[in-house]
Amino acid sequence: MHARRRCMTRQEVEAWRDRAFHRLPHLKVRGERTALQFVNGTGFCFTLSDFGLPVASLYVAVCGRRHPRWPKHTHHDPEIGLTWDLKDRLPAKRLTYYGKLVRGKPTLVSLSLLPAFCALIRDGRGSGDYIVDYRQGRMTRAAVAILEALHDASPRSTPELRRAVAMREPDQTAEFDRAMAELQRGLWIVKVEEVYDPDFYYRWDLLDNWLPDPVAASLDLPRGTAVEQLVASYLRGAAASQPRFLAGLFGLAIDEIEAALRGLAAEGVLSLNRRIRGMPGSWVVWTGGQRDAASRDPQGVRREAEGGDPEAEPQGGCGIPSRLTPYASRSVKVLIDGRDTAESMGWTSW
Repeated sequence: MHARRRCMTRQEVEAWRDRAFHRLPHLKVRGERTALQFVNGTGFCFTLSDFGLPVASLYVAVCGRRHPRWPKHTHHDPEIGLTWDLKDRLPAKRLTYYGKLVRGKPTLVSLSLLPAFCALIRDGRGSGDYIVDYRQGRMTRAAVAILEALHDASPRSTPELRRAVAMREPDQTAEFDRAMAELQRGLWIVKVEEVYDPDFYYRWDLLDNWLPDPVAASLDLPRGTAVEQLVASYLRGAAASQPRFLAGLFGLAIDEIEAALRGLAAEGVLSLNRRIRGMPGSWVVWTGGQRDAASRDPQGVRREAEGGDPEAEPQGGCGIPSRLTPYASRSVKVLIDGRDTAESMGWTSW
């Protein structure tokens, strides 16, 4: 006889996200080491805002609370200052990727999850294959000119790029900015430095030059597996979601999302078509299966959440089956209290 399924509540979902997204004072990000742990643990996060979405945000994690109020004087706010510094420092040291990626918003991505994004967005295209996109109408002429300039010499600052592509005039700024955003969303270029000398500007490089290993790892990653990795990474932190939201978040077809969800359900790491008290509709709920890292090593996870060794080897693949464990999974962490795993909360009996 099957055990009666307990109805999950909205409060439990938010409590899970409080821990996974570091929306609690004792889990707040305090510096570079804990920021890197946070990005690696969530897989990806927005930077200075969550844009009202159930997505991890570095600023929220620095504040250590659910809905931090945006300060009136941002230049003198210590939490804004730390967030700004970290979102510059981590990518500059090649510890994370940073660009306008998820929904076109500024996004930090762990190097372990970056191959999945590359596999879906670049679809096996090398740095010199952009001309095919242009000929097929998938890339603007301005974007092609910028890529050609970076192929000629890189990295280059924003002023240098504008001179190289003859887009220096003020009335050309909007076109240049659109082309740069297009190239970031396509994972062709990456910001590598912010310079104050004395004017403020960015320095840019080709993603293939700056982070060659994740790009190379993406070439052998099947598209279906890449979708499953993104969905699993998000649900591990968000606890619950709906297929259409996931499709919109990652810019994927609903059919691809539903196929990934069925595959993950077959692996035993999530449950489909569930009700959540206080949240209308049908939901997909993360359960973590039997390989949940926190449940296997709660003391180790708790030590890390309290500031343990960032180089310690994670246990159990964060609840994701081995075939779904992203490239360089050694850096992937679960930073929640081990007592509050899906299994201990009764979610796996669903």
